[in-house]
Amino acid sequence: MTLRVTPCSDAASWNETVNRFSGHPQQLWGWGKTKAQHGWRVDRVLVTDEAGTVLGSAQVLLRALPFPFRALAYIPRGPQGLPGRELDVLDAVGGYVKNTHHAVALSIEPDWDAEGPLAAGLPGLGYRSSDNTILIGRTLILDLRRSLDELSGDMSKKHRQYIRKSGREDLDYRRVTREEIAKCLAVYKLTAQRANFGIHEDSYYLDIFDHLGEDSPVYAAFKGEDVVAFLWLSTSGYTSFELYGGMTEEGERLRANYALKWHAISDMKERGITRYDFNGLLNDGVSKFKMGWAKHEDQLAGTWDKPLSPLYPVFSSALPLAKSGMRKARTLLAGLKGRLGR
Repeated sequence: MTLRVTPCSDAASWNETVNRFSGHPQQLWGWGKTKAQHGWRVDRVLVTDEAGTVLGSAQVLLRALPFPFRALAYIPRGPQGLPGRELDVLDAVGGYVKNTHHAVALSIEPDWDAEGPLAAGLPGLGYRSSDNTILIGRTLILDLRRSLDELSGDMSKKHRQYIRKSGREDLDYRRVTREEIAKCLAVYKLTAQRANFGIHEDSYYLDIFDHLGEDSPVYAAFKGEDVVAFLWLSTSGYTSFELYGGMTEEGERLRANYALKWHAISDMKERGITRYDFNGLLNDGVSKFKMGWAKHEDQLAGTWDKPLSPLYPVFSSALPLAKSGMRKARTLLAGLKGRLGR
C-alpha cells in the first residue's frame, strides 16, 4: 500500500493529531515553532493511506550543515501513529525527507520502549543505532494512572520524609506567571554556574512559554516573593516531560525541590496526564534524586540514524567533535556572563 506524506500548516489540527496518537510534547506545534526561531527549520507532515485516513505524523526538525552535508533531519520523540502502523509511518517519512530535504541523515529518538517490537523493527528500515544522543534514552517514567498512595509507596523513605519536611516549610508551591519567569531564569543561571553547564538566552525559554502556552506549565516554590526552586514541564495530552529546573542554596537547605516535584506530579495526574517522564538518567546527583521517586527505570529506544547520503560515515564521525566544541563554547559563554553579572 502506497502512503502519502503531506505537510500540515494548521496548528490546532496538528496538535489534535499528535494527541490523538498519544504523541510526545516535543512533537507539539509550539515546540517546533520555538526551534524554528532558534536555528532550525520545521516540517510537520501527516502520513495518510490511499483512502485519506491519517495513520500518523512527524514533526521533523532540520538543521543546516556546512557543505557538502547540506542538512540534518531530526525527529525528537516521534513519530506517532496508529498502533501497529508506526513503522509504516516512519518509513514513509524517511523517504519523504530524503527526496524533499536531501539531508545527510534522518536521526530519530522515538518515545518507544527499547525492548518492544517497534525498536526491534528499526534495523529492517535501514536505521543504525547511534551514540550521537540529544535526548537520553535511560529515564524514569511514572504511570500516573496509579493512585498517589501507590506512587508515594514506590518512593524511597528519604523522599517521603523530605516531601513532608519541605511541605511544612513556609513556602508557597504554585504555577508561575509569565512575569515571574525572570525569577525562575535567575535561579536557573545560578544553578548552571554551580553545576557548570551551558544554557540558552532568556528569549529561548520565553518562546517556549509563549508558544506552548498551557502545554508548558512552570511550577515554583516561593519564599515570600522569592523563587527558591522551580520546575519547568512540557505536556501533551498523554505525557508530561521535564524540561528544566533549579534551586537556590536556600531552596536546597529547605529541600524545596521535593515538595515542588510532588506538587507538579499531583497536578499532572489531576490534569489527566498518564505518563510523567523525568527526562533522562545519568550517573550524577540530579539522577540520584530522580531515581528516589520510584523502584524502576525505563529504557527508551535511544538514538537511531537512517543514512540518506554516501557522506553519512564522514558526518557521523565528525558530529561528536562538533557537538563537544559547541558545548564547551556555550559553557564558557555562560560562565563569562555569570562573572559579568548578566
